[in-house]
Parts: sequence; C-alpha cells; structure tokens
Amino acid sequence: MAEKITLNEKNELNVPDNPYIAYIEGDGTGPDIWRATSLVVDSAVAAAYNGSRKIEWKEIFAGEKANSKFGTYLPEETIEAIKDYVVSIKGPLTTPVGGGIRSLNVTLRQRLDLYACVRPVRYFTNVPSPVKNPEKLNIIIFRENTEDVYAGIEWEAGSVEAKKIISFINDTFNKSIVSESGIGIKPMSEFGSRRLMRMALQHAVKNKNRSVTIVHKGNIMKYTEGAFAKWCYKEAAENFRDATVKESDLKPGEDAGSRILIKDRIADAMFQQILLRPDEYDVVVTPNLNGDYLSDAAAAQVGGLGMAPGANIGKYAMFEATHGTAPKYANLDKINPGSLILSAVMMLEYMGWDEAAELIIKGLEKTFSQKFVTYDMARQMEGAVEVKCSEFAAKIAENMKQ
Repeated sequence: MAEKITLNEKNELNVPDNPYIAYIEGDGTGPDIWRATSLVVDSAVAAAYNGSRKIEWKEIFAGEKANSKFGTYLPEETIEAIKDYVVSIKGPLTTPVGGGIRSLNVTLRQRLDLYACVRPVRYFTNVPSPVKNPEKLNIIIFRENTEDVYAGIEWEAGSVEAKKIISFINDTFNKSIVSESGIGIKPMSEFGSRRLMRMALQHAVKNKNRSVTIVHKGNIMKYTEGAFAKWCYKEAAENFRDATVKESDLKPGEDAGSRILIKDRIADAMFQQILLRPDEYDVVVTPNLNGDYLSDAAAAQVGGLGMAPGANIGKYAMFEATHGTAPKYANLDKINPGSLILSAVMMLEYMGWDEAAELIIKGLEKTFSQKFVTYDMARQMEGAVEVKCSEFAAKIAENMKQ
C-alpha cells in the first residue's frame, strides 16, 4: 500500500519504498511527454529495485485541464495537494502573453515559496549543438524564484494605480518617469538572497564543486542586484568560511586548493563566459530574471530546452519540463520528452533513489549513441533514426535493461 512522503522537524525527506508522487500532465504536448516520462521512471525503478520500491502516481490538476474540470486554472486543492505530497512533477502549463491569467508557474512558485529554481545543464554525446565543444559546459544554476521583477508587482500603463505610483515617485524623489508608463517593482531581500546562496553552497560542498559564481548586474542596479551579490558573499563568509575562499582574496596564480572558489560576474559578461570559457564554471547563483535568460542560453549550447531539466525547491519540491506547451504538436506523439525525463532524474536523486536515476542516464546515453531520436534532433543528426515520443521513451527503457 502506497504511503506519503513526509518531512521531519528539520524539513528533511522521509521517503517510503512505495511513495505517492503528485503529477500535473500539463497543457499542449504535456500529456505526450508525461506518458513517456512515467514509462521511463517506472521502468527504471522496477529495474533498479526488483519490485522492492514502486511509485504510486497521483494526478492533480492545473492549467487547461483544471479549467475544463473545475472552472479555474489553479484550484486551491492543487496547492494543498502539492504540500501534502511534498514531491511533485509537472509538464508545461499555458500562460497567455500580455494579459489574461497570470503565469501559473510563477504563481505556484510564490504560493508554495519554492524559492530556488535549480537548472543543471550538461551535454550528452551525439545531441546536436550549435557550439564546437558543448561537452565543456557542465553547470548547475540556482536561480532565485520569488523576488526580482518576477514578483509580479506591476501596473498597466495609464491605470489609476500606475499613475499614483509614478506621481508619488516623481513628486517625492524628484524623478521624471513618463506619466503614461507601465510600472513595476523589483524587490530583492537579504533573506531571499542568502537562503538561495546557502542552498547553492550546500550543493557545492556535497558534490565537491570547484567554484560558485554569483551572477548579477550590480554595476547598474546597485541596491538590488548589487546587494544580492553582497548578501551572497556574506552568507559564504558567515556560514561557509572554512569551505570557501573569495577569488579577490587570492594572489595572482594562487590556487583555491580544496576550498570552493567564490567569484562573481556581471550578467552580460557571463553570457560571453559560458560560450568562451564554459569549463571555468560549476555552480552559478543568480537573481530571478538573469537566471531565466542564462539557464535558457546555457541549455541552447547542449541541445536546447528539449534537453533542459528543472526543479523548483523550497520546503516542497516541484520538478518540471522547462519548455513551453508547443500546442501545434499536441497529441501528435512527436515532441522530445527529454526535459521532463531529466527532471524526473533530478526528482529521483532528490528522493535518494540514485540507482534508478543512474539507470535513466545510462539508458539516455545509449539511446543517443544509437541515434534513435525525436524529430527535433533527427533533423540535425546525420544518420539518425527519427522516432515518436513514445518510441524514444520505450527505447530508453529497453536500453536500461541491457
């Protein structure tokens, strides 16, 4: 009989051998990639544990499916279920651009205080890439998930609220914002910045990473992004002093030794760095908006968002496909399920089921070596066999058993 994952007094996971895990299929191509992912995960768990462990999937609802069933895109029951089941996984969700409902992804992150968006980016042999040496990029990005301009504190141009805010700023602080502007607020706190840096440093210590790089635009936005960098350094100095050393404290040519090197880079320069010197970076910590851009740009170097996993982590953890819904491919059994499959790998690792996670990676590596891929990769891969989403998943499961 299935049991729920629970949290102890330190908010550490207690994972039974037969846990319930909540899932949201997602919109557009979501059902296709969810079927593929659940097949791969169930096969990996069965192969790794010979029946001693098994996941019981529990469907919950958000997006278009929720709206058609319950008349709302995000039922309160879904929020409560994510808390109740602790660990969940989801496909992509629709959000209209420029109006309509607010981003469901942002809403979920803020309502559940999933303050860290965690995006590992690595290369798999044979996956098409636009760069010469994609294998040099192997980073994990910790992006702040609840603050910055994504906090959603904004007002439409010409609205009463926008005019009030603009008038107050112009009159009180002698600024000159155009009266018909749209206006947004960019909140960034010491609390939010330091807890993100803490999670990144804990990861770096556990995995023996060489460096943690703080990415920010503090040369321009000194009291938000500049403060973010200052607070990240403060966290390292106060709570990880013996394990870290600042780049600025080393003499030219001096090595960090066994300590983790803490450095920072201006955001626009970092986009060059991940192209020109990708192997100099391991763990990256960044505010919300910069992290969104940077994680997608990094993913482009190793095959695109179809191969980019992600997680939103706080007290609870939600793993997700990082791409959009691609509605024109919905129900065609065509799209690459790699993003959600790799997000499931992250989920298994988070649960401590490393053996199953490793099997999926091995299955993926062998499938790519056979050039047995979905259309997005096949069109760029010489000698490839183009297959359906479901066939790709079945081949991964087959290769795991070998």
